[in-house]
Amino acid sequence: MLDTELIPATEADSKWLMVVLHGLGDSMEGFRWLPSALDNPRLNTLLVNAPDGYLGGFSWYDIAAPAAGVERSRRLLFDLLDRQRADGFAPEQTFLFGFSQGCLMTVEIGLRYPHRLAGLIGISGYAHEPGSLVDEQSPVAAEQSFLITHGTADPLLPLARTRAQMEQLQAGGIRMQWEVFEKAHTIQGEAEVTVIRKFVEGRMNRS
Repeated sequence: MLDTELIPATEADSKWLMVVLHGLGDSMEGFRWLPSALDNPRLNTLLVNAPDGYLGGFSWYDIAAPAAGVERSRRLLFDLLDRQRADGFAPEQTFLFGFSQGCLMTVEIGLRYPHRLAGLIGISGYAHEPGSLVDEQSPVAAEQSFLITHGTADPLLPLARTRAQMEQLQAGGIRMQWEVFEKAHTIQGEAEVTVIRKFVEGRMNRS
């Protein structure tokens, strides 16, 4: 079972939820700023620690041999989402947000989880075996809505590689808003947060 912490929405009884997945070597502590930055009173936030220790933080999978770890973390996140559903957070009111390794896991869940989510946000990441993701996508994958962002100067994950992967997913029928920022391996301040905020609010207002 994954270690989590729920930051309640300021609006009482709201059942909108954002599940936040950190990057390699980070933890839930790295995203405590996100609820106040998004400034959405209806949004509960579930911070999650990845299962494996890594240099004082955590990781979702071994970057040198990712397959087994990606599959294991995917199962853990499926279980986590199922528990949230049992607690009253419906999938169609649940967002998934991930940075770097967390972005990869967000893409994994979006294409494989059997329930449509409110939206999926992936920042500065990539996809694990995009061809297999397209071939094995769930029956609801084409109904999911993604926001994927990347940086022009990312020294860890070159833009061209991630762009090619996302184009492969789009060609496979995945709905995606793709945004590029002049940034390294990070979140580009208010400019990028504004795009995320508008995506979330737009999805909430359609329900």
